[in-house]
Amino acid sequence: MKKIIVIGCPGAGKSTFSRKLAAKTGIPLHYMDMLWHKPDKSNIGREALFRELKNIVTGDEWIIDGNYLHTLRLRLHYCDTVIFLDFPVEVCLEGAFGRIGKKRVDMPWTETEMDPGFHQWILNFAETQLPPLNKLLESYSQTVKIIRFKSRNEADAFIDSI
Repeated sequence: MKKIIVIGCPGAGKSTFSRKLAAKTGIPLHYMDMLWHKPDKSNIGREALFRELKNIVTGDEWIIDGNYLHTLRLRLHYCDTVIFLDFPVEVCLEGAFGRIGKKRVDMPWTETEMDPGFHQWILNFAETQLPPLNKLLESYSQTVKIIRFKSRNEADAFIDSI
């Protein structure tokens, strides 16, 4: 495990898990949200994002936290491990609501309220994002180790086992 992608529904705790994993392994951590977003809530654009990602994924060791389905194929091409926090929507909603008003190292601004579109994104994740995500993961299942956790306890036990 040297080149790791951490994915899952928003609010699943990808960033928290990734920080714990980076602390245990010493592998550098990169947040997709920090790569993509600017503090003014605009973004750097797709071409710039792909340039940034290419610089990261061609390195020897990395953890990349975040879904960004349009970049996943590039990251899967270079990674050796995917950790998928595949938690129930209720857990993800609780996580997303729980971080409102808190400063985070994985986001260039502090959320002050739940954006209705983001809330709906979480509610629809299993229907809209999960099928293409699973299909893409299946296409890499012979070359990439895919670890899927169904609960925070499973994920925490994995971190504790390292």
